[in-house]
Amino acid sequence: MPHRDPRHLAEGPRVGIRPFTLADGPEFTARARESKDLHRPWLFPPDSEQGYAEYAGRLIEDPARAGFLVCEKDGGAIAGFININNIVRGGFQCGALGYGAFAHAAGRGLMREGLDLVIGYAFGPLGLHRLEINVQPGNTASIALARGAGFRLEGFSADMIYIDGAWRDHERWALTTEMRAAG
Repeated sequence: MPHRDPRHLAEGPRVGIRPFTLADGPEFTARARESKDLHRPWLFPPDSEQGYAEYAGRLIEDPARAGFLVCEKDGGAIAGFININNIVRGGFQCGALGYGAFAHAAGRGLMREGLDLVIGYAFGPLGLHRLEINVQPGNTASIALARGAGFRLEGFSADMIYIDGAWRDHERWALTTEMRAAG
């Protein structure tokens, strides 16, 4: 019988997803520091204990957010993270995804597997109908992940999000429950 980590909300062949905890701070911040070259200039995850505590605290406490750690089943190492931000209920039932792989896991398909698990969880237990990803046009790895997960390009927004001292252009990608069901 395959081992199932009781902390995982969902598992695939190589990874499981689980919520952030404050206890994950030391590993998360160490991995963030190791991954600065991979993340820049697109992403700035917290790399200090205080920064992590504030970041994880928002994901844990705010009902308009859901944070997931993508963990390798073999050994439990954190491979990356996927957050659903700006969750809107009512007639929308949508949220905006943000994600990042850590350097030791990049290029191994772990985030693709983790993203598929998060999508299933979002469209299942969370009851969302639509997920959106906003990606800077030059972030080819992030665009490939969105495209590979079945997201469709819906548009371009100039000066959309303030990142690293400037307003950055973004492509808008989306996936609905109907699109996922259609394959």
